[in-house]
Order: sequence, then structure tokens, then C-alpha cells
Amino acid sequence: MESNQAQTELPEPTQARIEAAAESYRRPMLAAYDMFVLGMMSRFMWRCPRGRMLAHYDRQVGATHLDIGPGTGWFLDKCRFPVKSPSITLVDLNEVVLSTAAHRISRYRPEIRVGDAFKPFDLGTERFDSVGMNFLLHCLPGTMRQKSVVFDHVTPYLRPGARVFGSTVLGTGPHHTARSGKLLAKLNRSEVFSNLDDRLEDLDEQLRARFTDVETVRTGAVCLFAARHPGAR
Repeated sequence: MESNQAQTELPEPTQARIEAAAESYRRPMLAAYDMFVLGMMSRFMWRCPRGRMLAHYDRQVGATHLDIGPGTGWFLDKCRFPVKSPSITLVDLNEVVLSTAAHRISRYRPEIRVGDAFKPFDLGTERFDSVGMNFLLHCLPGTMRQKSVVFDHVTPYLRPGARVFGSTVLGTGPHHTARSGKLLAKLNRSEVFSNLDDRLEDLDEQLRARFTDVETVRTGAVCLFAARHPGAR
């Protein structure tokens, strides 16, 4: 079965490989990110316009929000929080990403934390109503099972009923066009992406093993996902 093939285990991602993926997001790339990645590439290659992802943010984001891999902060800048002054914490392994996103949403006075998705986070006593992971998983090395350790690392910081959500470009399959398939292969060769075997079914399985009210919806070559932390029973 396709899902079982996708779960074939690889060696655990090395620290060098993890850092290389994060390092690709330098200032020149971030300067072009909103126009080319979120604008042109999302719409014409992955066929999931950023407006679709923004609507997903609007439905899920909470008053106390954790964002892992915030990119330029475009979604946090544009989305509609349920309160006027949300509490926002940004986590990324790349300090340039953190400073870029924090500057963009400085009106919210976000907290920033350097953190590795493959290691437990140190966020103190803070607890969150929502956690966003937009375009994060396809950048992480390893299988979907290996990448999904990030869900375990956020769980201790979730309030009961908190929403975990995001989007990710899926791996090879009929959901890709000839052009997007070539781009996908190129991005994987350059190690900007690491997602050739990423399947919606495998992500859905990992989410259901941890959360409730799981939603995984494909738009073009992108999976939009959301789930709820059940909390204490």
C-alpha cells in the first residue's frame, strides 16, 4: 500500500541536515519570499493560493499563539486574531527568520525562541490556544513519522482544546503537474525541501495518533491540516 511504503524508515535526520534546511532561509530568500514563494509559487506551482492558507489561519488561530517556522511573518501580519492584542511566540532554528518575522509583527510584541523541531522546546510555563506550522513539515528531513515528533514537542504547551494547524507541500503523486513535479524534485535535490515521500494519509495517521477532530484537506499539491488537543479527561 502507498501509505506503508511512505513509512519505510530512514536513518534519523542528522543535526547537520537539520541545520542545513534551516540555513537555506537567508535574507535574500526572505526578501523574495512573500512575492515568489507565497505569491507565485503557491498559486501557480502548488495550486494553493496564499489566500486559501490565510483563511485557514483565520479559522484556527487563537488568542495565545505559538508559530513554529514563521517565515517572514506574512500570515501573522495578515490574519484575524480573535482578540485585539494576542500573545504570540515565534520559534525557529534560524535567527534571521525570527528577527524578520518579529520585526514585521512588532506591534504585537512577540516573544522569540530559538528552537529545533526535532528537540523538546523550552517555553517555560506558557500555554497556547493554537500552534501554527505553515510550510514547515515539507522542509524537515526524514519520514512523516520522524517529522511528526514536532507534534510531541508542542503538546506539553497546549491548553485543552488548543488547535494545531498548518500546511505542507505533499510529495510525488498525481496531485502534481509536470511543472510542479520538476520543481519538487529540484527543491529536494537542493535540500530546501525534504518531502518526496510525504503523503496526506501518513500525516493524517500521525495527527490522529495524538489529537482529536483531525482535518486534512488537499488543495492542489498542498495539504491543509488542523487538529484539536484533547487535554485532560
